[in-house]
Formats: sequence, structure tokens, C-alpha cells
Amino acid sequence: MTDKPNILYILSDQHAACVAGCYGDAIVRTPNLDRLAARGVRFDNAYTPSPICLPARMSLLTGRYPYRQDVWTNSDSLASDIPTFAHAQGAAGYAPTLIGRMHSLGPDQLHGYAHREVGDHMTDWLGGGDYTMGILDKCQRPFRDALVKSGPGGMSYEVLDKEVTDRALAFLDRHAAARAKGETHPFSMSLGYMLPHQPYVGDPDLFAYYHDKVSAPRLPRNENQEPAYLAWWRKQTGMNDMTAAEQRRAKAAYYALVETMDREIGKVLARLDALGLTDETMIVYASDHGEQLGERDLWFKQTFYEHSVRVPLILSWPGRLPESQSRSHVVNLVDLTATLVDVAGHAPLPDTDGVSLLGIAADPGAVWRNETYSEYCTDGLKAWSGGKKILTRMVRKDGFKFNYFHNDKHQLFDLQADPDETTNLAGDPGYRDVQAALEARVLSGWDPAVIEDTINRSIERKKVLEAWAQNVKPADSFRWETRADQNWLADPSWQAN
Repeated sequence: MTDKPNILYILSDQHAACVAGCYGDAIVRTPNLDRLAARGVRFDNAYTPSPICLPARMSLLTGRYPYRQDVWTNSDSLASDIPTFAHAQGAAGYAPTLIGRMHSLGPDQLHGYAHREVGDHMTDWLGGGDYTMGILDKCQRPFRDALVKSGPGGMSYEVLDKEVTDRALAFLDRHAAARAKGETHPFSMSLGYMLPHQPYVGDPDLFAYYHDKVSAPRLPRNENQEPAYLAWWRKQTGMNDMTAAEQRRAKAAYYALVETMDREIGKVLARLDALGLTDETMIVYASDHGEQLGERDLWFKQTFYEHSVRVPLILSWPGRLPESQSRSHVVNLVDLTATLVDVAGHAPLPDTDGVSLLGIAADPGAVWRNETYSEYCTDGLKAWSGGKKILTRMVRKDGFKFNYFHNDKHQLFDLQADPDETTNLAGDPGYRDVQAALEARVLSGWDPAVIEDTINRSIERKKVLEAWAQNVKPADSFRWETRADQNWLADPSWQAN
């Protein structure tokens, strides 16, 4: 086992790729992510398989797109018999450990991990017991409350992430002690951080630092070029009523949360260095999806715009991958899944969509398919969905992105000429062939009628499971207890401004 590296996999929640120094943001302070990028390879066109938490994370586990495992939205469960990268790592001789967030629903809260510490802040079950964030209740979900109650303060997710870091440091200390006694097995440790997911409430000192530095959103809405869904979504989430002051507060708090997350990651990387483990460790940093940050009068995620669907992705492996390099290849988090399997020395998982990134990370001229997908479908069960069912899918092929909205207006963008996605080329006669080719690609194997029927049938199953959990009240096997008093606003007068 000594010829295999340690694997440190860090996954954050809702980190927009553009809000990091190594991705070009001149305001945010992310020295630890920047150093990690300087020691490795940064991917500039990495996409999530779904711009919402649970399906993105389940796809990350398996390397399959959501439609290929019937995990569409935050009320779905991943089948336990689908192999994950953790299963592959275990089969290859590792004992993969998860510390922190997974966001899985159902009886399987391991999905191949041999050990787990610090569970999710939410119930393991559809219909299980809810949690409270006290004064910030509803602010963790896509409602205007998140903007109204934004500003300086503290929240449960930050407390949770600090515990994840503490457990990670203890894990590394134990590994180093065992190594000093002659143990040769490498480790695989996954860290699941909640930050910088809203509520948009950040450390008061950091909030004050960013409040006068962050800029107002650059991109206005253009409903003439958008599907009707987005106009509905703004109304559903209260974005039509938000004020400029709310947006500035929320953005400053988000930047503060990114810096707080960076500090926690820095503690782990520093301990890795101090224990002499860095040179034998493959380090991965990624996020499950991005954040709209007020652009086009949108917050949260749930769209195919770049702020929401593009994610940061950094690979560092001393002696095996180059340093201080970037890649413009179009990749997906399902490719990261394949990479985590590849690094462990296991054969590719069967029936998956991802391809290992090690080839292009080592050599930018290696053969690569410059095409990837993301999808967003809802069943209407979550309160924030307003009972509305959505069937959408995106394809990115080379420089073009096509967004398919079932029974709605589509979008086509030339990202090389129009990186801000301001001009919808769908329906433009000059791009008829491009649109036809991409629409054929996005619908290949992805039949909206079949998917709608599948989702409708799953709703009936979930009604039974939800009622069962509400009445039986099954125990949560992995649960981090959220307390109302962990959530506070430093100065309520901010919410009046």
C-alpha cells in the first residue's frame, strides 16, 4: 500500500467559482485555496451535474448523472446498491472516512464509507424531524428571508464546519502517530463543509471588512431572453422585492463566509504540512454547485447560469501533477468521481459517466471530450418549490452552452464571445445548426416525457415514506444537532438599512 497516496477530498457547499483569489477575484481573501492552486492544477470550466445540493452530491458519489440514478431533487434517495467512489476506494485497500456533510436521505448514510464522523445537520429521513436555526429559520432556504436577515452575526453552519475541522485535525494526528509506529496504509479522508451556503450571515469583523468593498451585481435581468420559469422563480423566492442594501449585506456576508471556510481549510492543510504528509497526499478541493450572488436579480442556485452551475475544482498531487497550472477543458464533477477512483488504483466504476481527470491534469494536450451536462428537475414537494415541477437540462459543448427548458423558452450562449451570457442565441437563424445539434445532444437518452412519468410515480412512493417517518420517527444514525442559540445577528439595525 505504500505506493498509493493519501487522499484528502474537501467539498464545500455553494461556493461560486468566481469568488476565490485563484479564480480572479481581487477582493476575497482565500490564501489557502490560492496556495493549493499554486501547488496544483486549477480547472476553469468545471460544472456540477445539478445546480442543487442532494442530486449533485449523489452524482459525485457515483459518477452518474441524476437521470441515470433517479435522484432528481432534495427529496430523493440514492439506491444503496449503486457503487460509489468510496466503495471503490475500500475495494482498493483504503478505509475511506467521511467527516461532515453528505446530504443523503434514507437508511444508507455511508454509501461505501468505512467510517463517518460529524453527521449532517438535517434528518436522515424524508419526513424526519426538522431542525431550527432560531432567528435565522427559513434563511437557509431559497426565500427572501435570507436577504432580509443578512449581515454580521453567526450561524449553525459555521459552528458545524469548525467541528469538522477539529475532527479532521484529530484524524491526521492519529494517522501520523500510527505511521510513526510503522503503519503503512494510506488514508482517504473526505471533508464535507457547509460554508459558504446561506444564511448570508458572516463573522462581524469580516462582514465589516467586505461591506464597503463588494460591488453591486453587474448583470440585470432580461426576461425577454429568459424562460418563463426564471420570472416565476424570482417571484416565488421574493427576489422582486429585495433592496440594494439587502443585496450588499448578503454579498458581504457571503464573502465573509468564503473567507471563514478558507481559514478552516487552511488549518487542515497546515496540519498536513506540519505532520510531513503533504508530499504523499493527493488533495482535491471542489464545491457541489455555485451561487447566483444577485446577478440578474437571482440568488441561491437552481439555474444554469455560470454563477450557479460552474464550480471551483483544484487538484494537487506533489510529484505527480504539475504546479501553478490551469486547464480550460470542459469537465464535470462526475469526472472528479472517476478521478477519486483512479487515484486509489481501482478500475473505473461500471456504468458511469465520468472520465478521470488525471490525464489532462498532467498533460493539457491529452485527448478529452469537451462536452458535459447538468440537469435540474423538481417534483414540487419542497416548500420552496411552490408545488411546481421543472424539467430542464444543460449541455456545454466546446464554447457553446444550450439550456433546454421543457415546454418553455430555451437558451443558447456563445461563452467565448459572450461569457456573461447576455445574448440568447436560441432561435437566431444564424445559429440554427448549432442549436439543432446541441438540442439533439441534450435530449439524447433524456426523454422529458419518460422523466416526468418517473418523477410522478416517485412522488407516490415518497408520500408513503414521508408519512412513515413522521409517525414512526426513526432514529437518525448520523446527525449533528443544530441549536437555535448558535444563530444570531450582531446588530439588528443592519436589517433596517
